[in-house]
Amino acid sequence: MAPRIVTLTLNPAIDLAGAAPWVRPVHKIRTTGEHVDPGGGGINVARVVHALGGDALAVLAAGGATGRFLTELLDDAGVAYRAVPIAGRTRVSFSVRAMDSGAEYRFVPAGPELAEAEWRAALAAVDAAEGGFVVASGSLPPGVPAEGYAIAARAAAARGRRFVLDTSGPALRASLGAGIDLLKPSLGELESLVGRPLADPAAQAAEARALVEGGAARMVSVSLGADGALLATAEGVVRRPALAGPVRSAVGAGDAFLAAMVLALARGATPAEALDWGLAAGAAAVSGVGTARLTRADVAARYRALTGKDLP
Repeated sequence: MAPRIVTLTLNPAIDLAGAAPWVRPVHKIRTTGEHVDPGGGGINVARVVHALGGDALAVLAAGGATGRFLTELLDDAGVAYRAVPIAGRTRVSFSVRAMDSGAEYRFVPAGPELAEAEWRAALAAVDAAEGGFVVASGSLPPGVPAEGYAIAARAAAARGRRFVLDTSGPALRASLGAGIDLLKPSLGELESLVGRPLADPAAQAAEARALVEGGAARMVSVSLGADGALLATAEGVVRRPALAGPVRSAVGAGDAFLAAMVLALARGATPAEALDWGLAAGAAAVSGVGTARLTRADVAARYRALTGKDLP
């Protein structure tokens, strides 16, 4: 298979971000330092793979003037993409950091409704693209059934591709056991999946391992925020602490983590080595402003701090 990583984003967004002195109800809140990025899980993954020197193709559903703006942003970023046209307008998300508290407020619309012909066309575009890995990431927009990602996973498996999934809720549940190579829930998503809080590290590891042993996915990597991340495989569970550093924006950090993991796996790294790549990329992403903004140099510095080695 080609080394290219193909990503799927059925519900992309234009991500606006800014800062404000404070956030109060009713008041007009004036922001500064605005940034705009092409966003949505799979798009963020493709952007980070590209920034790290990998080959990525982002397949996305886009419509209206906002959809055209989204593809313009991807052109500016130099990210290869295939846009499947839809009748609805691509959504616009907004996040603002309150400077007095440091809290980040994120406003995320549901997105446009997709007709069956539209989301199936996006899945067909993924199937037609060359690449050894397929990464489906983000929410499913209205109109796409919960089984949408499961359909994509089975199609990828049928072609001998490795399928990676990062989603939540019914779409996550419906995809378990559909041929997923790597599943990346957050701790909150894992807790929702098992139906109980998982404050204890041993319980977190046990539930992740149970997913692997039950055939939900070949590997399960759980992002734990300030507590780092863990990776469960048939060989056991590896846990790594988070890297110390500033946290300016969490938007797209999980996507950066996943992108680096997949790129490492595509280049032949072991699962544990891929986890280190992911932690370095996640730390680089949260230290910046905007959605999943990082450079290879940023990630390399953090990878060196974590492992004592140079980023391959």
